[in-house]
Amino acid sequence: MERTEEPGRMPLNAEVTGYGSVAGPGLSVSVGGSESAPLLIPEPEAQPYRQWQPLTKEELEVAAGGPRWRKARCYLVLLFWLTWLAMLAIAIAIIVMSPRPVETPLKWWQKSLFYQLQPDLLTEERADGSGGINALCEQLPYLRSVGIGALILEGLFDKKASPLNRNATGERFGTLPQIQHLLAESHKADLKVVLDVCELDLLGPQDVAGKADKTSNLSATHALRFWLEQGAAGFAICDTDAAYSEMTLLEWKGVLKEFSSEEKERIVVVKQTKDVLPPLKSFSQGNVTLVDVVMRSILPSSQHLLSAKEVAVSIETHLQTREEDVWPSWTVGGKASLHLKKLLLVLVMTLPGTPVLRYDEDIDQAQNMSLEVGLSHGDAKKSSDTHTDKEKRHLASALFSTLSHSRAREEALLFGSFTFLPFNSSTDDSSSSLNSTIPSRPSPPILAFLRSWGCVHFLILLNVGPEPHALDPAWAPSLPKAGVFVANTGTVRLGSTTLDKLELRPHEAVVIKLFEAGSYS
Repeated sequence: MERTEEPGRMPLNAEVTGYGSVAGPGLSVSVGGSESAPLLIPEPEAQPYRQWQPLTKEELEVAAGGPRWRKARCYLVLLFWLTWLAMLAIAIAIIVMSPRPVETPLKWWQKSLFYQLQPDLLTEERADGSGGINALCEQLPYLRSVGIGALILEGLFDKKASPLNRNATGERFGTLPQIQHLLAESHKADLKVVLDVCELDLLGPQDVAGKADKTSNLSATHALRFWLEQGAAGFAICDTDAAYSEMTLLEWKGVLKEFSSEEKERIVVVKQTKDVLPPLKSFSQGNVTLVDVVMRSILPSSQHLLSAKEVAVSIETHLQTREEDVWPSWTVGGKASLHLKKLLLVLVMTLPGTPVLRYDEDIDQAQNMSLEVGLSHGDAKKSSDTHTDKEKRHLASALFSTLSHSRAREEALLFGSFTFLPFNSSTDDSSSSLNSTIPSRPSPPILAFLRSWGCVHFLILLNVGPEPHALDPAWAPSLPKAGVFVANTGTVRLGSTTLDKLELRPHEAVVIKLFEAGSYS
């Protein structure tokens, strides 16, 4: 019986082609080889481990390009160091050969700040007699701490007797031992003392020709030797005294030279009372300097307080006409209002030369101590007034100390060059130039000058008038526009500023250290 195959069924003896022959990646399918095809791909056999070893010399030379490349590297390193040394040598040569300001060797009296006073002004006479010279001895360390280097003592000698006589000291100042004690204490405090004998009859009676008796000259010479032996640093006379003559000063200079050394040079100070200093013949010779310091007053002598315009004219005159024959010394001299007191202090301390300041109770330590006592024992109203006075004196003392120490450490303020700077003010009512004289101008213009040393510049601005002033933006285009406040007489100014935004308050003086934008010198 023949078997009939049903549709859809596969015969049992049918050959299966392609079963298990699905080709995978990397596999080839062949007929009859489906059963022998591996189901998993075997992993490659691990290569044998090879230990790291550094390259040999030969391998390094091959990798580096050979011995020629090694020589080239040596030459490049040598060239680098030679170039660096050459640049260093050129930089040193530029610094050495570049022009620099020559520092002027100054004497002690050219660097010091002088303080002129009478011992009885320091404090009132006390019941125990501790006023006068004794009070001055107590304040010597304090005066030295605020920057004072020398004292000019007035009124130590009695005008009725021979002024340089060792026994003819002023009755109100005590006896000779007290003055000797003062000189000894001044030496301990590192303060020089100059004895003021101005307007005193030093040479005694004179003949018709104006020449003093030889006996009087000899007596004065012996007196000079006595006070120099006690430690006096010099003597101050007036240009109207009989001692202000070539013959007398030559004798005095001979005596001073015997007691002088490089560090302790003895000096002669002449107070100029006239508009023009009477000339001496030795000034024109140039080989002998009979006068070391000429003390000039910025303000003219007057019985009344000078107006702001008179003060401005006097200051401008001295700024424009400065004599170079002898070393100058500046003092206020005349009378000015309290508003201009601090302004004149800034002017004296920043002008070239030796500043000489008169006694000021604002920087008196004894006066400040008495204010503190009044503040602690006064009633409410008096305590408020005393507190205000104490604050004002504290600001005045701080200004004095700042100016004195700035002048001592800044070469530009000590012996730098001086440049007067006339300029216009930006306000409408004072737009005229400083050199022009317009009677209708209601307020004096700003006065300005520059003290320079190398690349360091100090700008001093003085607003003498009672109105605020701003600087003209076009003024002094060659000056640096930025600066930092060093000192000022008004409200305390701190930090940096720019000249185009600076406005001076009434009766204000400002000291600014200028520097280029983005730098500070």
